[in-house]
Amino acid sequence: MTGSQAVASRTPRAVLDRYHRAMLDKSADDLADLYAVDAVHEFPFSAPGFPAHYAGREAVRGGYRAAWGASPFQVVEIRDVVVHVSDDPGTVIAGHVVVVRSAGGGRAAVPGLLIIDVSDGLITRVRDYMDALAVARAAGVAGA
Repeated sequence: MTGSQAVASRTPRAVLDRYHRAMLDKSADDLADLYAVDAVHEFPFSAPGFPAHYAGREAVRGGYRAAWGASPFQVVEIRDVVVHVSDDPGTVIAGHVVVVRSAGGGRAAVPGLLIIDVSDGLITRVRDYMDALAVARAAGVAGA
């Protein structure tokens, strides 16, 4: 299979599975490689200190490399994945719970929703509705 055939064979559901694998591996490179060069990753429920979006594959790579590199959390499980059928065959909508472990051994569950648009086997847009308050609580942020 050629490189272009491999990319074209990535269905939206297969891209979601690879996205989750990159999270578990904390691999910004594997995640970014799923994106088109000019893709956009949006965080509609962004919290202070978090970006509202990343514009472009390399911004996704750099943003996640920095965020995951600085994070005291490791994703240990992605559970309760529910995939919703979209009228658009290039879109996958998935709810999930991301279970993280802190460096001190504590665990937290972070619910989220992803809407991923895929064209020619690559992500063109992600809307990442992560529960920022759950992340803040897990990090021990006062008042969260």
